[in-house]
Amino acid sequence: MIKNFDLKNQRCAPCEGITKPLPESDISILLGRLDGWERHGHNIFREFKFENYYQTIAFVNAVAWISHCEDHHPILNVQHNKCHVTYFTHALNNLSENDFICAAKVNSLLKI
Repeated sequence: MIKNFDLKNQRCAPCEGITKPLPESDISILLGRLDGWERHGHNIFREFKFENYYQTIAFVNAVAWISHCEDHHPILNVQHNKCHVTYFTHALNNLSENDFICAAKVNSLLKI
């Protein structure tokens, strides 16, 4: 069961300590709290669009910093003016709360 809905202010738990994927009911609730994110199987993803390559790479570097701090890493597909970000918990080959925490932190990069 979900403990806290304020995802962007939470920290990721070590993946080794996670024994089970999130239940479907929790996934639906958490996904509903993430603007722009979609689900495909055991992944959540979002495409971010930018004006130019420089902005795209600045975004990628910020995502890399979040990933480093949380020790939870997405799959990034980078093109000239867009970046496709995919999260899933590799240790589970499924979704965990960590995926949603990181997605919320990535979303917060673009809020002014």
